[in-house]
Amino acid sequence: MKQGPYIGIDIAKAHLDLAVHLSGEPWRVTNDDAGISATVTHLRELDPTLIVVEPTGGLELPLTAALAAAGLPVAVVNPRQVRDFAKATGRLAKTDRLDAQVLAHFAQAVQPTPRPLPDAQTQELAAFLARRHQLVQMLTAEKNRLGTTRLPVSQRVRAHISWLTQELADIDKQLSDSIRESPIWRAKDDLFQGVKGIGPVVSITLMADLPELGTLDRWGIAALVGLAPFNRDSGLRRGKRRVWGGRARVRAALYMATLVATRYNPVIKAFYHRLLEAGKVKKVALTACMRKLLTILNAMLKHNRPWNPELALRNC
Repeated sequence: MKQGPYIGIDIAKAHLDLAVHLSGEPWRVTNDDAGISATVTHLRELDPTLIVVEPTGGLELPLTAALAAAGLPVAVVNPRQVRDFAKATGRLAKTDRLDAQVLAHFAQAVQPTPRPLPDAQTQELAAFLARRHQLVQMLTAEKNRLGTTRLPVSQRVRAHISWLTQELADIDKQLSDSIRESPIWRAKDDLFQGVKGIGPVVSITLMADLPELGTLDRWGIAALVGLAPFNRDSGLRRGKRRVWGGRARVRAALYMATLVATRYNPVIKAFYHRLLEAGKVKKVALTACMRKLLTILNAMLKHNRPWNPELALRNC
């Protein structure tokens, strides 16, 4: 059976650079509707085994959506992994065309699993959530700044705080309306918020930034979020297992949810105190509780079952 080529695409604001692993000349098109259409047509003719791109702050969405709609296998990969791969293979120089070649080589060597892209509604929800995060950061900065500014400037800062507060309220209303208007999201939201510790912001974060929840096993979902401990052993040395990587915004939301859950959720509270009694430091115990909470949510969504503390306690 003939295997198709491996393609790497480097995405910039003005153009797209395409490379085919071990064959073909680099190809550049404009990053617009015409260029994306030409890219899809060209890649259909090549019938690739895999196409790899990096996330670039949302610039990749039109291209990846077009590729997915055309039935082409596309994977959006972590840029750090690609850069480490380039260094390991001696590719220290960095240009758009070289990056496309590295992505093509990465696709052939690593063969990451293509995942379905979030639908248009989920992408819109994620965009509103990202904007909410930006507003919260700006609001915090302005409130901190207020204590060190003189009167003429402080009036402007207060006016900006008032505007940001109203904008944040509008975003929250938009997010809430979006959840209520979608039967699927409303069902997920009810499922998530049925767990003590999960509030509306955490629930929306899980829906927008972790669409894979409920589709992977417990190890896969923990690794995706960055809560899977990895060994650090060498020879006779047995290092501490550490978590790293993953989706920072999901992890931050789960951290806040777990802090509440260790006080008010009977399952997580019992698990947390059992770890402390076993001699675990609080940070390690809290991380384990985050992973436990994520695992419970993953199983609930996979089997479409509401929160059941007795069942969760038996599996704790």
